[in-house]
Amino acid sequence: MACSTVSVASAPSSTLCKRSHSLSLFRRHRTHLQHKQTKKKSSNQSQKICKNFGVQALAGKEPLRIMISGAPASGKGTQCELIVAKYGLTHISAGDLLRAEVAAGTDAGNKAQEYMQEGKLVPNEIVVMMVKNALLQAVDQSGGWLLDGYPRSLSQAEALDALGIRPQLFILLDVPDEILVQRSVGRRYDPVTGKIYHLMYAPPETPEIAARLTQRLDDTEEKVKLRLQTHEANVAAVIGSYKDVIKHVDGNRPKAEVFAEIDKLLLELQEGETEEVGATIA
Repeated sequence: MACSTVSVASAPSSTLCKRSHSLSLFRRHRTHLQHKQTKKKSSNQSQKICKNFGVQALAGKEPLRIMISGAPASGKGTQCELIVAKYGLTHISAGDLLRAEVAAGTDAGNKAQEYMQEGKLVPNEIVVMMVKNALLQAVDQSGGWLLDGYPRSLSQAEALDALGIRPQLFILLDVPDEILVQRSVGRRYDPVTGKIYHLMYAPPETPEIAARLTQRLDDTEEKVKLRLQTHEANVAAVIGSYKDVIKHVDGNRPKAEVFAEIDKLLLELQEGETEEVGATIA
């Protein structure tokens, strides 16, 4: 391991390298443990709700191919967690894929970063191929996928169609704009613990915590409304491509009730696919 030139009388350079390497390993291990603890906590919360619906491994079923869309603060992230917890699907987000490719320094990631640094949209051909590869990997690993918030334009939907990628079900979470604004504007962030609070739905436990909370810059009413307009334009652009498989779900309810409806749709879909395969074999 190469070590930069440092002059320290009390410690040989080899000792400094070893100490630096050990410190690096410790930090990576600590970060890994923190990430695992966060995922475990989120997973445990999802499993509590799933247990109310008799969750168990659904072996022997046809792979599910699901798309889900919802405005900011619609509860889409929570529903994705619950779907993955019950059905074991691979959760795929185009935004996460882009960030991962850029961080890994892949060819696609480097090309995408050039556009992002210039403030331009990443071309469809780059993003679509990332999504395609992730979907193929998902089928190999889990037998099904949950594509989150993508496609966002007609050209993206057409590009997926050209590759033979179509969902069995497109879930669209419907929540009134005034509720979405209320949910977003009331959110607060604790810079000490990283926890997200809501002034109305999940207020801070103590005055001390309340005093240090901050609001995200994009959680102002003006910016939230702009994001909602963008989301509505995206949905309007792709809804025609999936009108035969789209299902509207009322997202303005407790998350357990929302998941109950989604769960019913997915179970019906699986049962229908199983019967169709059985009829084909017969």
